[in-house]
Amino acid sequence: MKLLPWLAAALLCAGCSPTSQTPHGIDETRFRADVKELSSDRYQGRLPTTEGETLTLAYLESQFKAMGLKPGNGNSYLQPVPMVTYTAGTNTELSLGGQTLSIPQDAVLNSFHDAPSQSLDASQLVFVGYGINAPEYGWNDYQDIDVTGKTVLILVNDPGFATRDPGRFKGSTMTYYGRWDYKFAEAGRQGAKAALIIHDTEPASYPWSVVANSWTGPQLDLAGSRDPHPRLEGWIQKSVAQQLLAAEGVDLATLTARANHHPGHLSLAAVANARYQQSVDYATSHNVVALLPGSERPQETVSYTAHWDHIGTQNGEIYNGALDNATGVAGILEIARQFATAPTPPKRSVQFIAVTGEEQGLLGSRYYVDNPTSALDKTAGVFNLDATNVYGAVKEFTVIGLGQSQLEDYLGEAARLQQRTLAPESHPGAGGFFRSDHFSFVKHGVPAVFAGGGSTPKTEALATYRQQMKQEMKGCYHNSCDIYRANWNLSGALEDIEVFYRAGAALANSEQWPGFKPESEFYSLRPAS
Repeated sequence: MKLLPWLAAALLCAGCSPTSQTPHGIDETRFRADVKELSSDRYQGRLPTTEGETLTLAYLESQFKAMGLKPGNGNSYLQPVPMVTYTAGTNTELSLGGQTLSIPQDAVLNSFHDAPSQSLDASQLVFVGYGINAPEYGWNDYQDIDVTGKTVLILVNDPGFATRDPGRFKGSTMTYYGRWDYKFAEAGRQGAKAALIIHDTEPASYPWSVVANSWTGPQLDLAGSRDPHPRLEGWIQKSVAQQLLAAEGVDLATLTARANHHPGHLSLAAVANARYQQSVDYATSHNVVALLPGSERPQETVSYTAHWDHIGTQNGEIYNGALDNATGVAGILEIARQFATAPTPPKRSVQFIAVTGEEQGLLGSRYYVDNPTSALDKTAGVFNLDATNVYGAVKEFTVIGLGQSQLEDYLGEAARLQQRTLAPESHPGAGGFFRSDHFSFVKHGVPAVFAGGGSTPKTEALATYRQQMKQEMKGCYHNSCDIYRANWNLSGALEDIEVFYRAGAALANSEQWPGFKPESEFYSLRPAS
């Protein structure tokens, strides 16, 4: 697009910092040190409401204080987030059609109700396709069936991804109807007692190991959450569903093909039985909020977010979460330092929010948007960092869900200064736009972006490094091998951080209010100007 003069000037000014030690002023030594510290064993995987949280909060607060940033929640850097932790017992039992399932090899099961036990006693199984009720798409898998008290089986993702038909939902780009949290909530709204999603690696975008690691161990939710959870919810392996349906003379592939083109359901003769026990504990976690007041319009805010939490320890192993998301937290710390040492403060306030509970369903950001420390209608935009690029400098700057809002214009111009172009994510069917904390703001009408990285290395040497590092880190997402690596080439992360800083500084010194583009499903919440 043509460079707007006011935006060009603001972006160029964003790079003016008296402490710049590199062309972009981002200090790799500090960034690397923050990543290494936050992902060390000392923090025990940064699980909310544990000692790992206490240490994380202390570290972040000390860093923001050292920069001279003010507390963002009144006189405190901490925003309490009331949480409840559900911890399953070791004797969970689940059988489908008489087939006893192993936990977590065949299935995972949880309850987000504050009762010590739940059970299924000959609960009828109903296959409900993708489990979607979407009037705007003319689609209702629950039409003409009452699933009250029953157990529903649900396909992962949505029909558009399955068919790649651009006229069905959003084609290969996942809609929110494809997300597991929507599917469980809709099943609850329909009255189902239990809901089980059939895992399939390609449409889920992650292997069974991610499900097993994420859905076992303590599970957190917001205390007093009004989400309509079924009494029991979980996942089953695709092979389990195939055997279950074959026993009734039904082929899962055939049933899926039908579900790809027509909403509907199929009541099975098979039943579900389950015995589930858990402990329920209430505790308080925290978001960390730091503020740089604006010089002219302090009531208006530009925010940066990153989730500080990970998934703790499992079976004696620490899940350090170095890439996910010590790198993102280190990123907003470094951006905060750039703002704090700039020659003049921005006209709008700039806020830095390290949120809790992202891994458990965007809990910290969901709580924040319901209890904002800066009014949402005065928040000009949100930049979210979640797993920065450790694979070397690239030619693109990837925006997850590209095309949603005018906030992308700020990223585009900042990237252009690095001779980079904006690009969509390579796997839009994975639903990345709905999977990080920016989405909590989007649902409340605040333009927010989740971006970073790319797929084309800038040099042949970086291409070789990228291939080697991808192989080294294969399978480490939500696994114990997501650890800090001294051999990371952080050139790509540093360039991305510069883009975020320049874009945010331009917005903070602007009088513009970015809105959602007409093609966005959120356009009506804050229309593009």
